Amino acid sequence: MSKIKFELAITGMHCAACSSRIERVVSKMAEVDSVSVSLPTNRAQVVLKDGIGKTEGVKAVIARIEKINFGAKLTEGEDLVQEWQKENELSAQSLRNQFKSLPPMIILALMLLYVSMGHMIGLPLPTFLTPEVSPIAFAITQLLLVMPIMYLGKHFYKDGFSNLIQGAPNMDSLVAVGTGAAFVYSLFSFIMILVGDSTYAMNLYFESCGVLIAMISIGQYMEAKSKRKAGDAIGSLMKLVPQTARKYENGDSRVVKLSELEIGDKVLVQPGERIPVDGVVIEGTSEVDQSLLTGESIPVAVKEKSEVIAGSLNGTHPLVIEINHLGNDTTLAQIIRLVRSAQSSKAPVAALADRVSFYFVPTVMVLSVLTFCAWAIFSDEPISLAVKAMISVLVIACPCAMGLATPTSIMVATARGAQLGVLIKNAVALELAGKVDVIAFDKTGTLTLGQPKVVDTITFDGYEKEQVLALAANLEARSEHPIAKAIMAANHSDIMAIQPVVLPGLGLTGNINGKNVALGNASLMLQQSVDITVAKEALARMSSLARTPLLLSVDGKLAAVIGVADTVRPESNKVLKALRQLGVRTLMISGDNKRTARKIADELGIDEVYGEALPQDKARIIRELQDKGLKVAMVGDGLNDAPALAQADVGFAVADGVDVSAQAGDVILMRHGLQSVLTALRLSKAALRNIYQNLGWAFGYNILGIPVAMGVLHALWGGPMLSPMIGGTAMALSSTSVVLNALRLRFFR
Repeated sequence: MSKIKFELAITGMHCAACSSRIERVVSKMAEVDSVSVSLPTNRAQVVLKDGIGKTEGVKAVIARIEKINFGAKLTEGEDLVQEWQKENELSAQSLRNQFKSLPPMIILALMLLYVSMGHMIGLPLPTFLTPEVSPIAFAITQLLLVMPIMYLGKHFYKDGFSNLIQGAPNMDSLVAVGTGAAFVYSLFSFIMILVGDSTYAMNLYFESCGVLIAMISIGQYMEAKSKRKAGDAIGSLMKLVPQTARKYENGDSRVVKLSELEIGDKVLVQPGERIPVDGVVIEGTSEVDQSLLTGESIPVAVKEKSEVIAGSLNGTHPLVIEINHLGNDTTLAQIIRLVRSAQSSKAPVAALADRVSFYFVPTVMVLSVLTFCAWAIFSDEPISLAVKAMISVLVIACPCAMGLATPTSIMVATARGAQLGVLIKNAVALELAGKVDVIAFDKTGTLTLGQPKVVDTITFDGYEKEQVLALAANLEARSEHPIAKAIMAANHSDIMAIQPVVLPGLGLTGNINGKNVALGNASLMLQQSVDITVAKEALARMSSLARTPLLLSVDGKLAAVIGVADTVRPESNKVLKALRQLGVRTLMISGDNKRTARKIADELGIDEVYGEALPQDKARIIRELQDKGLKVAMVGDGLNDAPALAQADVGFAVADGVDVSAQAGDVILMRHGLQSVLTALRLSKAALRNIYQNLGWAFGYNILGIPVAMGVLHALWGGPMLSPMIGGTAMALSSTSVVLNALRLRFFR
């Protein structure tokens, strides 16, 4: 019995400490088996324990999340496109609201900075505002300027202190405590000025409070905008589906909403329009561009009985399509669900950052208090320096950079993969794909085209190649066997398509224009008393080349030997060579006979070959390699590959394989050919590099920045103390830089 899984949309998260807290709280629930919370996507993937009903589990988890002051909503049941449109509009509205407060905040902060510090660098200040002439006016002006800024940034205090009181401080708590300390100390100095001590005019930190809030708000806006860009790839997929369609009835069409259509209805798609549904072409021929779905740049020719998928672009001629999938059941909807699921999952490399993020904010708060005490008690510096150092420590620390380092890269990489025809189902697969030591390939349909083809025709008794192929095609015309299709494809002459006599295990016989014709193996020729001595050399050569020989006789005499073989994909050699250059070991596991498997392997330069392998043998071979400590990937496209795909560390399932194969795979290759395997491996390596860069920056920034803010440079070498405003600016830019670095993956090719 499989465990129940569901996804929640989370609101109210501001940093990695928030997502880590939700994970820890929910994971401790009796109903929950596991939970993964993604900060960039604002999603939580929850798996319930056995025996817990979905309704009961969802209610319990939502209630628990709401109890710790976050919002949660089940994402299932709504049309994916409509859901995305709502989320997109809410995101856009949130950005607009954030932006609205920035201009007044920035103007007030600049005025505050001018009044408080302008005179220090020679900028003119009215005499009645100078601290020397009128310290009270100087202080009151700053107080009046900072209060509107604090009001515009009130969410820092509301959320920050609320989380602090509950024992789960986050980034907002750091900002609230840091700027709050600056404000309270400045307020104390203001009172001292009012009672007559004008020396406190130099101990005002209203500008630190106001400028910090303004700078951090700018940083949060930039971060939110960058995160929204990171989701643009999903948006581009969502936008592929039109919201209306031309319903086709009785030779006429009318525009209707997609919600009004049903399975079995017919729609008309004009040239240049996107196909709104999955279905089967019942009228017309055209070319369809599926590049944004499969990454395949060449348009696909379609005709009657061809299947088409929603989101594809119709090319040259009108098509009438009968609907077989709508809305959330279309191929495009499945792709979007897979990508969103992958974006919300966690990669093993994120574990360290998650653990650090949970303890990070409390640790920073402790360090800030220790910093204040150290400077106030053990140094001869004024108390204002201790306050300044404490505030700097609080505002320079950036848990967001650590929390965004891994999931943002995963979010962008999985979406980019989908655009290139590589569907990565989870973050674990994305990470492991770049670390594989061995890739095992199925042969038929993977390394080869999976379509037999006539590759050799040897004639006897004066017959021409065209004659024997036409005779063979007459016998095979009514058959659906792959070899019959190969014969039909090789023939270019007119045929009569007779009804042959089928001899199981031997071949076919029939009368064509008064001649008795037989097509089959050597045993059939023996039964028909046909002398095949003359063909011994040809048969031996075809056998050595792993080709299937078909013998054709006419009126009891051998007329030809036709060699049929499954041909290697044109790109297989190039891909396997590239894999070897990457240091990846390749092997082939095939159900075909060992001679055929060996021949294909030799042609492709594969050293290890396993022939005549049953499905359980394929899984066993992979398990034995894993037992040696190797990371093993499997590439396959058929039902018999499913156990091996599931056993492998990373399973690459070819999309045109059967459904169970695609379900067993961790990575689904939408584009035909093996080039997608290389794309997946290189994308994984690029994503891992990006993640390590982000983590290196996030940890490095905090490891270096916090000691500087504590005043280590000043204490040891007499260097400068870090201004809280510079610290706040650095914090604001730190998380933005991580997101911008992750966005570079959008241009991966």
